[in-house]
Amino acid sequence: MGCGYNKISTHINVDSSATCSPDLVFDLETLPWPWETSVAESVVFNHSLEHMGQDSRIFLGMMQELYRICKHRADVFVNVPHPRHDHFIGDPTHVRAITPSLLSLFDREKNDIWKRHGVANTPLAHYLGVNFKTVEVQAIPDEPYRTMFLEEKTSVDDLDKLSRELNNVLVEYRFRLVVFKESL
Repeated sequence: MGCGYNKISTHINVDSSATCSPDLVFDLETLPWPWETSVAESVVFNHSLEHMGQDSRIFLGMMQELYRICKHRADVFVNVPHPRHDHFIGDPTHVRAITPSLLSLFDREKNDIWKRHGVANTPLAHYLGVNFKTVEVQAIPDEPYRTMFLEEKTSVDDLDKLSRELNNVLVEYRFRLVVFKESL
């Protein structure tokens, strides 16, 4: 989704620009999407989702459409620049920071826990009728932090703390979400 010039041979490559010769020219901010319900086994947003959904209603509609087109247990891979890295900050076409906290809002189990405990997080999984479980998060360090980590001169906890205090510590997030649907 939003393939640009980085196409994946095993997927239908979609982009709003015909310039990059996608399999399908389609603006993913246009709703509804042109696919049947429960057809996708795997969806990839590789450095593209942060370019979409500046309007919250459009972004939430996109998440509903993503859920609709995915099969039960489909994998959704999302790679995005870290919101505190110059790669995110310096590109005027980046309109939405994609973070672990944001994606957790679409997890029905987490929404249920928050509801039981009176937590004020917005239960978007309930509001939108979706259920995406984040099963893997990789935070990729930028140099010199990557080398420091590989040489065991810093820890994951240190990188986490630094990334909340400084820019350009983490270069990107890589997520794997799994779609859960009650009725198959």
